[in-house]
Amino acid sequence: MDEASRGDHEAFRRQMAEGYSLPQPTVVLGSPIRGPDVLSEVRVQVGLPMTNRHGLICGATGTGKTKTLQIMAGQLSEAGVPVFVSDIKGDVTGIAAPGDPGNAAIQERCASLAWPFVPKGHPVEFLSLSGKLGAQVRASVHSFGPMLLGKVLDLNETQTSVLSLIFKYCDDESLPLLDLADLQTTLKFLGSDEGRPILDDYGGMSKATVGVILRSLITLEQEGADVFFGEPQLDVQDLMRQTVDGKGVVTLLELSDVMDKPRLFSTFMLWMLAQLYETLPEAGDLPKPKLAFFFDEAHLLFDDASETLLDQVELTVRLIRSKGVGVYFVTQTPTDVPSSVLAQLGNRVQHALRAFTPDDAEDLRKSARTFPMTEFYDVEETITSLGIGEALVTVLSPKGVPTPLAATRLIPPDSLMAPVPAERFAEIVATSPLRPKYAATVDRDSAHEMITRRIASARAASVPPAAIPTTDSGLNQMTPAQQRAELRRQAAEQKRMEREAERYRKQVEKAQRDEARARQREREVLIREGSKVARSRAGQDIVRSVLGVLFGSGRR
Repeated sequence: MDEASRGDHEAFRRQMAEGYSLPQPTVVLGSPIRGPDVLSEVRVQVGLPMTNRHGLICGATGTGKTKTLQIMAGQLSEAGVPVFVSDIKGDVTGIAAPGDPGNAAIQERCASLAWPFVPKGHPVEFLSLSGKLGAQVRASVHSFGPMLLGKVLDLNETQTSVLSLIFKYCDDESLPLLDLADLQTTLKFLGSDEGRPILDDYGGMSKATVGVILRSLITLEQEGADVFFGEPQLDVQDLMRQTVDGKGVVTLLELSDVMDKPRLFSTFMLWMLAQLYETLPEAGDLPKPKLAFFFDEAHLLFDDASETLLDQVELTVRLIRSKGVGVYFVTQTPTDVPSSVLAQLGNRVQHALRAFTPDDAEDLRKSARTFPMTEFYDVEETITSLGIGEALVTVLSPKGVPTPLAATRLIPPDSLMAPVPAERFAEIVATSPLRPKYAATVDRDSAHEMITRRIASARAASVPPAAIPTTDSGLNQMTPAQQRAELRRQAAEQKRMEREAERYRKQVEKAQRDEARARQREREVLIREGSKVARSRAGQDIVRSVLGVLFGSGRR
């Protein structure tokens, strides 16, 4: 190595050592590499207090994104930080079991990094949207709100706005929306002849829109998603537990049995973030996060999302940091995440990307431009040449500025890099303290029951012998909502009659004015014609003759 090369190597080593030397507890990711060289004496790491500054883990399929997630989740758990992970394929379940120290690939990786491998399993809780792969997770329809539910149902903006009217009506009438039956019954009622006048004050809705929403609900129900909506609703505090020895519990939402419902589980993840934001108090800067939230296959959340929903995601991500929650999106390329959200992600782990098509090449160029400038790497070239378990890393330093960009060889996870054995999985599920809490469905009085009773009462009251009304309009036989609708109808009818009377009065006045003008025009015509006759000679003779007839007796 010549003098220039040695100087360059020393400058690189010094930049890496200074950039990643931290005086606080850390999450270690690996060591810097440059070409064939590994700086095993330097650790690329992120300070524990900065792990709530959110992050992005991305890269092509098979490059090691899930293992990076596992590395971080395991160390955060050891540091006492509860972790939540959406496990799409079931391959994160291995975090519950110790890694294999006899694995040749692990031994080789640890030797190159001078890393002591200590196999560990971590405390794990399994949740499931279907209830088949863990403790049953539910959420009420009302807690989802119209925006998120509209995404689940694949509604357009107009249909989602109608859904908002339904939610507003139920809020005003104190009708709890807990499960899909509640929403279906409310929709059918408000779309009927009995209910349509009630919704006029809210802007109204077309039968076609009601039909679309109802069909979407039926489709969702037939897919088995109806078991997810209801009570008892998941308490997000159950995601933030520690063991008796102070380790953070890793909660895995197992999604392998609902992979055909990506809108449901991706939107549920956003629902949990929103619930965490609403529930947790402001915390400011903490020595470690209250919760680390890993969102695998994050692009599913943003696919076909409306502008309003994207604004909601951005707002949640921006503000939830102050509640002590760190959010990590795991996806293939940075372009999968909207720029407004990407700007909030301070910790970045970029695995290899492959440029096989023009679109891939464009994504690669965009990805490279999102990293800090560096004199030691050609970023585009480095991203395509990274091996499995290697990544470009930049994180936020304690001062809040990005660390130098480092191509990093990642340490192996201390837990099993494969799904946990089926027997162990079943044992964890069976002994879960959350399983009995969420096992039984609670079906309390809600919109379906309330509206059904109101309709039955109204129909019974309309069947002879009917109750003698206390008013001419029979308002006493109606529900409060129907009474308000009837009063609005009567007021509207009175205004219509007043408008008709006013219009008739104006028509009569106009006809009278037209008739007066016509008579005036006739008089003016007669006067003009008489004047012409008087000025002519023949006219003068006629006038004299007329005068002679009138006054002739005086001349005799």
